Amino acid sequence: MQIPDLYDIFLQFPSIVTDTRKLKKGDLYFALKGPNFNGNEFAKQALDAGAAYAVIDEQATFSDERLISTTDVLHTLQDLAGYHRQQFEIPFIAITGSNGKTTTKELVHAVLSSTFSTYTTKGNLNNHIGIPLTILSVQMDAEMAVIEMGANHQKEIEGYCRYTMPTHGIITNCGKAHLEGFGGEEGVKKGKGELFDYLRTNNGTAFIMNDYDYLQEMSRGIANIKTYGTHDAVVTGVADNETEMLAVNMIKGTGIQQIKTNLVGAYNLPNLLVAVAVGKYFNVPDEKIKTALENYLPSNSRSQLITKDGNKIILDAYNANPTSMRAAIENIAKAGAKNKILLLGGMMEMGVESIAEHKAIIRLIDQYQWTGVALVGGDFRNVPHDYNYFETAAAAAYWLKLQAFTNSMLLVKGSRSMQMEKVLE
Repeated sequence: MQIPDLYDIFLQFPSIVTDTRKLKKGDLYFALKGPNFNGNEFAKQALDAGAAYAVIDEQATFSDERLISTTDVLHTLQDLAGYHRQQFEIPFIAITGSNGKTTTKELVHAVLSSTFSTYTTKGNLNNHIGIPLTILSVQMDAEMAVIEMGANHQKEIEGYCRYTMPTHGIITNCGKAHLEGFGGEEGVKKGKGELFDYLRTNNGTAFIMNDYDYLQEMSRGIANIKTYGTHDAVVTGVADNETEMLAVNMIKGTGIQQIKTNLVGAYNLPNLLVAVAVGKYFNVPDEKIKTALENYLPSNSRSQLITKDGNKIILDAYNANPTSMRAAIENIAKAGAKNKILLLGGMMEMGVESIAEHKAIIRLIDQYQWTGVALVGGDFRNVPHDYNYFETAAAAAYWLKLQAFTNSMLLVKGSRSMQMEKVLE
């Protein structure tokens, strides 16, 4: 079956599922395969449960006119997303980077949706499956689309651009994330820079944090560049260091004087500034920009401030790499709290640099005074230090309970696989 023919079916049944456990009557089932599963084996189950059609790429053991056979289900899903994307003549804003992608996506979406019908990535569905599903969820009333792109190796962003066809793009930063897959920091820049490569070739618009010299260099040659930052940019602002939650004093590019957020940490400043810059670019009124950003509440263990047992807890446990870990530690170190506690999980996908990067984090911790420090898993087990060490978050949780800290500030951070949020259970 050709993609235009499959698209006609999609228009009749515009809900796509890849997991039979989430299937509803009338859904289109795509039988994806992975290292530990084969969706083809569940095609009959999907049809019996009410799927309108099942797209498969292996010989079926049963006969059903609702089976659609293709050579590769994943590629078919991506091609279908690309065909759907071509039906729109609206801004498609792609966001990638080492840190802050999801928060930036949420803030940009909050600003744009205050004025436009805006669709965006749900949660962090930012990979080779999540991105096409996000594109296919964009309905015909859309005026804006905001697409988050995650990547851990080169040529990945390039592939996403093939069917996302972004008109605008943001690279939040290029830090020490997924070093193993990218092959070092220069590899990170090259991989993330594939978004700018696409914009450069297709007359797109890039929003860049002008404080970062490397983003100025990476964006060179793009026809349309809009800048934000703390100085020398179209939209400028600085963090107000007198407040616990991030507050930003706007200097230039908007009539807004100050934005008081529910985000923890000055490291979120660039994420907020780019949301302002995007809003101004698309003529969102100042009062709507301010309201949208001040009403945004972080979730999913991202820069959340929680009050529990008489303590303030910064829960930032969705992901961690050397850049974001350092920023979070320095942020709490500068906070006004008397008692400060670190609960840090290991950083994954560091490759050959993992030991050195964990040692660097230990050296940073050594520079400050702490009421307590607990390190969990990863290569924290393989580097010398004098702090409490636990193999699991559950073990660290037991230690934390015994300490009975009160009137303290805690930072909980680690890579997703560490499940550091469990220390609070």
